[in-house]
Amino acid sequence: MTETPETDPRTAQLRQRLEAVNLRIAEAAVAAGRSGDAPRLIVVTKFHPADDVRRLAGLGVSDFGENRDQEASEKAATLSGLDVRWHFVGQLQSKKSKNVVRYAHAVHSVDRPQLVETLGRAMSAEQEASGRGPLECFIQVSLEDDAGAHRGGAAPADVALLADQVEAAAGLQLAGVMAVAPLGADADRAFAKLADISAALRADHPAAAGISAGMSQDLESAIRHGATHLRIGSDILGSRPAVR
Repeated sequence: MTETPETDPRTAQLRQRLEAVNLRIAEAAVAAGRSGDAPRLIVVTKFHPADDVRRLAGLGVSDFGENRDQEASEKAATLSGLDVRWHFVGQLQSKKSKNVVRYAHAVHSVDRPQLVETLGRAMSAEQEASGRGPLECFIQVSLEDDAGAHRGGAAPADVALLADQVEAAAGLQLAGVMAVAPLGADADRAFAKLADISAALRADHPAAAGISAGMSQDLESAIRHGATHLRIGSDILGSRPAVR
């Protein structure tokens, strides 16, 4: 018997998990005084099959995150008929820029001048070839004391220079900032710091209002401090599938 969305147990599981996360987001937004301003949900599907993306798209999800180019490019190609947006959320090697701009709507991990340069060159070629729209770029900021040593990101002091570089690059659109709360740190304190960095960025680049912050374990803290994009994986998809 062929499974349908109504009878497929995996779809039912994903629907239940997605509803639970959406309820958490809605409740956190109300608690933060943002009932009409809930952040965008990006479901991070790394290590999970393309069929799960297809199922979630059928449940109304339109934004998906990946952190490895090979896996992301394969899923994007397999699901090219779906009307979804792909967000690259992992640390990105400059040499992968040419591949990423073929499918990514946004890169959330722009953290160094060399990467801005290679993404700009890749976008110039890709726009000439395909006519695609600009690539949204979030500057990843390290909230660690030793910037970038653990979870990636530029030092807060380098954000302004990177922002100017992104703004000057044809084909790139400065979207805002992104960060991961340091392991073991207080998430509220970390995201308050990110909110201050975002405010300083907006003083010079008013349109760069995006704040990509918050994962399964700390989305409420991120929403309290102005997150516009949440990157949620395990609370929706469950644990990483076993390797067969």
